[in-house]
Amino acid sequence: MRKRCMWGAFFFLLLWASGWVWAGGETMHALSLGEKPRYGPDFTHFAYANPNAPKGGSLRMEALGSFDSFHPFIMRGVAASGLNLLFDTLMTSSEDEPFAMYPLLAESVTLAEDGSWVRFTLHGEARFHDGTPVLASDVAFSFRKLVSEGRPHYAKYYRDVAEVVVEDERRVRFDFKNAENPELPLILGQLYVLSEKDWEGVDFGRSGFRVPLGSGPYRLESYVPGRRVVYQRDPEYWGRDLPVNRGHYNFDRLSYEYFRDATVSLEAFKAGYYDLRREHTAKIWATQYTGRAFRDGSIVKKKIPHELPAGMQGFAMNVRRSLFQDVRVREALSLAFDFEWSNRALFYDQYTRSESYFSNSEMAAEGLPSQGELAYLLPLKELLSPEVFGPLPQPVESDGSGFMREALLKAADLLREAGYDIRGGELYTPEGQPFTFEILLHNPAFERVMLPYVQNLRRLGILARVRVVEPSQYIQRLRSFDFDMTVAVFPQSLSPGNEQQDFWSCKAAETPGSRNVGGICDPAVDALVQAIATASDRRALMDACRSLDRVLRHGHYVVPNWHTSVFRLAHRSHIAMPAKHPPYGLGLWTWWDKNARL
Repeated sequence: MRKRCMWGAFFFLLLWASGWVWAGGETMHALSLGEKPRYGPDFTHFAYANPNAPKGGSLRMEALGSFDSFHPFIMRGVAASGLNLLFDTLMTSSEDEPFAMYPLLAESVTLAEDGSWVRFTLHGEARFHDGTPVLASDVAFSFRKLVSEGRPHYAKYYRDVAEVVVEDERRVRFDFKNAENPELPLILGQLYVLSEKDWEGVDFGRSGFRVPLGSGPYRLESYVPGRRVVYQRDPEYWGRDLPVNRGHYNFDRLSYEYFRDATVSLEAFKAGYYDLRREHTAKIWATQYTGRAFRDGSIVKKKIPHELPAGMQGFAMNVRRSLFQDVRVREALSLAFDFEWSNRALFYDQYTRSESYFSNSEMAAEGLPSQGELAYLLPLKELLSPEVFGPLPQPVESDGSGFMREALLKAADLLREAGYDIRGGELYTPEGQPFTFEILLHNPAFERVMLPYVQNLRRLGILARVRVVEPSQYIQRLRSFDFDMTVAVFPQSLSPGNEQQDFWSCKAAETPGSRNVGGICDPAVDALVQAIATASDRRALMDACRSLDRVLRHGHYVVPNWHTSVFRLAHRSHIAMPAKHPPYGLGLWTWWDKNARL
């Protein structure tokens, strides 16, 4: 109880002392986790947006795979790209500060002095696309539906909400089970609001091409199933003049063109079938963005630096499989990846090796545990390997020649220690079965990365097979955890919180569709994830994240890949963007068409 009151007082006093609490010490114009919001109550627009950007024109973008649904809130079906543009949330974040939320559907927000509840007061002008008002009852309906029938992460994000109460037409209050989750008011601000009336008599769990009623800046204009989806800017959008929206949503028409294959997609871009492309493959960026359109300036190629945490991308092992349950085996598999050779031969030296689950972030652990980290780790000592309290595991660097003798020798020693033995050039498990597994991919471009890795595994006697499947099958297999190894991405925000439950917790490991694709289930990890969600200030949050980072890295659950701190972009010359880019995002919706009139 003391912790609850101390946190509530801390949060309240922070806002009051910073000038962000209005009359009566209750109503606020913004919420921020541990830092003063950058923008005051009278701000007119975000600094990285051009409030005078012209409206009009179009932006055509790409999507890979296919789609068969306009219902993005449930597990069934593959939702079309861009559907978030149809819906507003209670609040919205800026892209130039770590984690602050500003009113969107909500006109203001009130936080209890003891942190036990939060109230959102809706804009009186807020309207759905059919002209009906957005009411507090719609907010309550949306919350209940998403938590009970939506994607699993909603229930995890909002697990500490005890009750949602409709106080009147415009005011809705969320009561908390406790006041130990300071992030909760902010992530409630991220809630998408659906129309309760629109869903009357409709099965919420049914996928398909029914278009839910939204209140966002765009409406669905047209679509070709699995091939194209087009959105039209709503000139009557109720929130077009809000400070958070000024200079945003400038294109009259947005479309997503679908391609089954990334190679075909690139050629279509160069031929003029769409306008904007983000490139994620270093070799393609270095060798294939060439031709007349690049020489004559019709296509602009650029790198935009950013300060976003890189998180972790890696070859994730499914530890639900008995083959990957020994940490020594997982470490041996990590040692077989030759990053130095891959970076030189495949990536044109464009990447940095990822070691941390919080790469490119102050949350990444370094050196030996600090006193702040030990405060989290020592109570878990009986659950942790003694190695967690020592130096962090380091990859064995190769000379880039393509044969990593030292690393493979160490990997072979670990496998022998785990009871594996070589017979006739093949590795056998302690149970006498050949060590063989499948690497599941959906992007053929990754084969060139995996095949050298497979060759190194073969030197250890391990037979790994690469299988590339089409995107929809890949999604379904990941949702049901039907794989041995795959490429997984665990993105991190500037302020980690409840989402860590979906990445690492035992409950998520058992929940189909969760982001704990590797099946990690460790009581020490669960405890540290909870510590992150309940951290009382920025310092405590960093220590909790660094502690979790240590435990995960010593667990060798993934073969760490690489990261970069730039966006690689190519776009048609008619696309314009503000001179100032936000540090924590691309700022895509602040761009405009040069051909549009003021």
